[in-house]
Amino acid sequence: MRKRTKAAEFSHGDEASNPKSFQEDRNQFPSSKKIFLICLIFRITNSLFVQTYFNPDEHWQALEVAHRITFGYGHLTWEWTKGIRSYLHPMIFAVLYKVLSLLHLDTPLFMIKAPRLFQSLLSAFGDLYLFKLSHVLYGGHVAQWALFAQLTNWFMFYCITRTLSNSLETVLTVVSLYYWPSLRTNLTKMPPGSRTWALLAAALACAIRPTSAIIWVYVGITEFFGSHNKLKFIFLQVVPIGYVVLGLTFILDRLMYGSWVLVPLNFLKFNFLSSGGDYYGTHPWHWYFTQGFTVMIFTFLPFMVLGIIQSKNWKLSGLILWVLALYSVLGHKEFRFVLPVLPLALLFSGYSLAKLSQQHSSNKKSNKNKSFWKIKPALFFLLVTNIPMALYMTMVHQRGTEDVMNYLAKEANQRNVKSILFLMPCHSTPFYSTLHHNIPMRFLDCSPSEIKGIQDESDRFVMDPIGFVSEYVKNWAPPSHIVLFDTEEKYIKDFLFSHSFKEIKRFFHAHFKVDRDLQASVVVYALLDQ
Repeated sequence: MRKRTKAAEFSHGDEASNPKSFQEDRNQFPSSKKIFLICLIFRITNSLFVQTYFNPDEHWQALEVAHRITFGYGHLTWEWTKGIRSYLHPMIFAVLYKVLSLLHLDTPLFMIKAPRLFQSLLSAFGDLYLFKLSHVLYGGHVAQWALFAQLTNWFMFYCITRTLSNSLETVLTVVSLYYWPSLRTNLTKMPPGSRTWALLAAALACAIRPTSAIIWVYVGITEFFGSHNKLKFIFLQVVPIGYVVLGLTFILDRLMYGSWVLVPLNFLKFNFLSSGGDYYGTHPWHWYFTQGFTVMIFTFLPFMVLGIIQSKNWKLSGLILWVLALYSVLGHKEFRFVLPVLPLALLFSGYSLAKLSQQHSSNKKSNKNKSFWKIKPALFFLLVTNIPMALYMTMVHQRGTEDVMNYLAKEANQRNVKSILFLMPCHSTPFYSTLHHNIPMRFLDCSPSEIKGIQDESDRFVMDPIGFVSEYVKNWAPPSHIVLFDTEEKYIKDFLFSHSFKEIKRFFHAHFKVDRDLQASVVVYALLDQ
């Protein structure tokens, strides 16, 4: 049995040495079923609040592919021709779509809402397991505050119910970390087959996103050196489970691609060996530390730092630093890449909040009131900064590209739309997975070119809108509808009028710019006398 570390000294140490105290702690907090129900209700509500566009992969690498699998039509981006994506993640939503189809529920409303509602179910498991991980490490009091941090952090609210592969990767990461023996301070209460479940969840995370291996290399090394039987760990657990999960994934990809495709190898070659991801933009090496992860954890940052120092759990906090450091080596950086370690940061935030609210003497009312007034300003500060941010980002910022497709889906359902041309940067809107009608649609291509210096259609249009469309219409069949941002509309409005197009709808999109000029609204033009 391993020696307890100082990381367990907060409240879990008292519980371990005092069985009666531990039993009281267990009785004081809700059961796992009640915690899961609370999290599920919260995440379902959370998913209904999400009405904005964050990252194209939410639609184009998950739902669009799933729609093609189930209904026979949908666009596959260049990543699928290069074989750098696995069908495992989209297949989950393909099953969901199939169920909707069999129940005749594949209506515009269900096609739009059902995927995120389903993701909210998965996200609730992630919340539950963060609570359980916090509980086994530090006791129920910390677990309660860690769950509070998880549910109130603005970025988690903004991102976790979206259908990104990173969202599922995050859930699997938290589940796996709960079962890893090396991360625990007390091995007497390990669930049966704990390491097997840990490896299974980790293998699934790697199958969905190969870069998840960054996390499991760190955890695997700590487990290896802490294991009493290293050969058993490697050859009877890691290798068999890895072979089974990845082998089944290879077979699935073989069936879907029609040939043997080694997705992890292709993914590694494109993103690491050839720096293919840099095509979509690069950031300085320190971006995750100075901007990316700092923005994600937001006002919980000082509480995270304090929690790490107070808990002295250098092994778990080291995992956060390890992930941020390795992702910093890559030129192309995104917020969602480091989402899997955000729950760990919030766990440490929960630790410091619990410490702040700790009752040093439960039988002295004055100390209890003193503890309450210590925590109240912190709670007010966290809620007043995170709630408005969460609501604005999920309901206001960049909602136009979602609204326009929801509108077109309803119009197409009433046979009012025959074809659509998207004159905007590529993948700016959802596609067939939202429209759910097999009509001709065209967007501007932005596939990476094998020849450096060659601009794609999307860039050429943004650089010279009128020149691009003047050339484009020479060989076009006029679509019934054109969708574009107001930033380009001002250049080609007269051109559209001259070709018998009229504005029929305008949707608010954003108050401020992100990585381009301000795209304040999304505009729909329709062909007259169609």
